[in-house]
Amino acid sequence: MAEQTNAAGGQQQAPGQTFNIAKIFLKDASFESPNTPQVFQGTTWNPQVHVDLGTDARAVANNTYEVVLSVTVTAKLGEQTAYLCEIKQGGIFQLDGFDQPTLRGILGSYCPNILFPYAREAITDLVTKGGFPQLVLGPVNFDALYAQQQAQQNAQAGAADQH
Repeated sequence: MAEQTNAAGGQQQAPGQTFNIAKIFLKDASFESPNTPQVFQGTTWNPQVHVDLGTDARAVANNTYEVVLSVTVTAKLGEQTAYLCEIKQGGIFQLDGFDQPTLRGILGSYCPNILFPYAREAITDLVTKGGFPQLVLGPVNFDALYAQQQAQQNAQAGAADQH
């Protein structure tokens, strides 16, 4: 008998649970290098790189969800912006048979984890095509980010209840 793995934690799926990747797509891409060609002249390439991540999930049909991973990379040389690269990597996922907490965890952690390598590749390509040294983003722990987001929401809800 074949075993199916639960997307949210590697446990066995209950009968009737399904997880499908229907589509992965690049929803939006932007690359700006506002200070060229000056940024290429006479400076040692040692930028301060800042990475912002965001996720958004929404239902698009019965048991079908769009998840969008937003990644923004800003590289600066001192106060001068060398480049700004923004990617919105999307995916359509079909999930059925999961309870609400598990579904939220899958959409908030597991799906962005699937999308991240595609976003990383798009950023690497854009930065390189912009004439800059290759940038490869390191791994991201989406489970920890999701847990942190949930803790913040619970703290805000608790603070609102006290008022």
